[in-house]
Amino acid sequence: MHTQPIPIRSNAYAAMDEPALIILARARDNAAVRELIRRCNQQLFRVARGILHNDAEAEDAVQAAYLAAFTKLETFRGDAAFVTWLTRIVMNEAFGRLRRQRPVVDLAEYREGVRTPQEEGSTAPMTVANNNPENELARSEIRNFLEKAIDALPEPFRLIYIMRDVQELTAREVSDLLGVNIVTVKTRLFRARRLLRLELRRSVAEEFSAIFPFDGARCVGMADRVIHALPSNLSQM
Repeated sequence: MHTQPIPIRSNAYAAMDEPALIILARARDNAAVRELIRRCNQQLFRVARGILHNDAEAEDAVQAAYLAAFTKLETFRGDAAFVTWLTRIVMNEAFGRLRRQRPVVDLAEYREGVRTPQEEGSTAPMTVANNNPENELARSEIRNFLEKAIDALPEPFRLIYIMRDVQELTAREVSDLLGVNIVTVKTRLFRARRLLRLELRRSVAEEFSAIFPFDGARCVGMADRVIHALPSNLSQM
């Protein structure tokens, strides 16, 4: 007598460990595939975005990488974490797209590095507290501001910064993914942080002149009020 397998409730997949999900995904269990994607999406998108500088391109690259990965899932041997295996596929896809845009750019550029100007200075971290509409808007603006500053980093430094400081991979993981030694990872991360601080300081400094403006109608209004309050004959003062 053959018994039908007991279906797994969708909310149970979140509690499953990675090897179990991979076994199910190899059997074309869609819910397992969805759960693996959910766990990996953020890291993969950030890495692709760090290479391609474009949200839509990054999303397309991640989707293509998923399709490639899940159609050859039998090649995953478990020597590294599943997300690490996927990250390599995403990087290959993203660099392939980048080469089609700019044929001279590839992973070798990240391994060799680039020259940068002198970097110096520091800045204090910015934080926004409380969940209200004003602070949510502030968070959105700060996030956009930081994304632009990160995008301005040279490519070899930008990807390492995203992997280490944004995605919080270890130096060893970044070293293995990019094919550079740990000392190079640490050096480029340090330089990326310095460059980012410089860019943030420069961008913020450009906005200083716009802080607390008191011109236009406000200035005219103040002048009107002062003149109205003055005695009609200043010599009487």
